[in-house]
Amino acid sequence: MKMLIGVDPHKESVAVAVVDEVVGEFVERATFPQNRAGLRSLKRWAKRFPERRWAVENAGGLGRHLAGRLSAAGESVVDVPPKLSARVRVLSTGNARKNDGLDALATALAASRNERLAAVDPEAASEVLRLLSERRQDLVTERTRALNRLHGLLRDLVPGGVAGTLSAHRAARILRGIRPQGASARLRRRLASEVLRDIRTLDRKIADLNGRIEAEVKTSGTTLTEIFGVGPILAAKIIGMVGNAARFPTKTHFASYSGAAPVEASSGEVVRHRLSLAGNRKLNNALHMVAVCQARSDARGGTYYRKKMAEGKSRKEALRCLKRRVSDAVFKSLMADLQAPSRSAA
Repeated sequence: MKMLIGVDPHKESVAVAVVDEVVGEFVERATFPQNRAGLRSLKRWAKRFPERRWAVENAGGLGRHLAGRLSAAGESVVDVPPKLSARVRVLSTGNARKNDGLDALATALAASRNERLAAVDPEAASEVLRLLSERRQDLVTERTRALNRLHGLLRDLVPGGVAGTLSAHRAARILRGIRPQGASARLRRRLASEVLRDIRTLDRKIADLNGRIEAEVKTSGTTLTEIFGVGPILAAKIIGMVGNAARFPTKTHFASYSGAAPVEASSGEVVRHRLSLAGNRKLNNALHMVAVCQARSDARGGTYYRKKMAEGKSRKEALRCLKRRVSDAVFKSLMADLQAPSRSAA
C-alpha cells in the first residue's frame, strides 16, 4: 500500500497522520517530540509503511529541519503551504475545529490532491539562490529599519527633519554640519553617528552579497536575465521561490501559482474576472516589479501596456495584463533552463 504521511511541525512536537493514497482513507495518527530522540522514534515508526512519502506543512519554516533530514535520508518529501492545508481542513471538517492531528491529516489530504507541490531537496541549485536571496532580504530590511531610526534622530536635530531619500553619504554630510546645543542634542548626534556606522556596515554586507548572488546566477546559466527588467537579484529570487518549474504542466498553472491569473467571478450571464489574491505573494511582487519596469522603460512592454489602456482598461488593469505576460515569459525561461543540460549533453 502506498502511504502518505502528513506532518504538522511545532517547536515542541511533531504531529503526523497517515493516509492510504490508493483509497484516500485515514489510517492512523501519532505525535513525537521535536528533538533528536523524538525524530529517531518517528523514523522507526515510519518504517512500518515501506511504500511511503511525506508531506510537511511549511517546509520552509518550522518544518525545514525535519523536511531536510528526511530528504537527506532519501525520503520523498513535498512542501505543503499552510494556506492550502488550512483550506482543506475547513472543507474536510465542515467547521472551524482545529488541533494538531486534524492539521496533520489536512496536510496529507492536501498533498494527495495536489500534484504540483514543491519537492524538498536541500542540495538543489535553487536552494543556494533561495538562501542567498533570503539573507539579502533580511539585510535590506534591517537597513531600512536603521534608516528609519536615523530619520527619527535627524528630525530632532535638523529643523523640519530630512526630506527625500537618505543615503549614508548624505547622512554623513548632514551630521558634519550639525552643532548640537545641550546634552540631549549631543547624545542624539552621537546615536545618529552610531546608527550611520550600522548602515555603512549593512551597505558593505549587501554589496558583498550582491556579488555572490550575481556569481551564482551566472554559474546557473539561467536565461531569466534576458527578460527586460530581470536582473541577477530578481532572477535569484524567482529561481529560489519556484524551485523545479517542471511541476507546473502549463504556463496557466504557473500564473495561478504566482497569483498573476485573474479569478473568474461570473454570475448568470454576467462574465467578469477579479484580481487574484491567492498564490505566492512574494513571487507575485517580483513579477509586479518587472511589469512596472517594462511599462516604464521597455519598448515592447510599454507598447503592450498602452495598448491595453487604449482598449479601455485602467492603469492597474493594464499593468495586471502586462504582469500576466511577464509571468508567461518567466515560465518559458524557467522551462528552457530545465532543457538546457539535455541540449548540451546531446
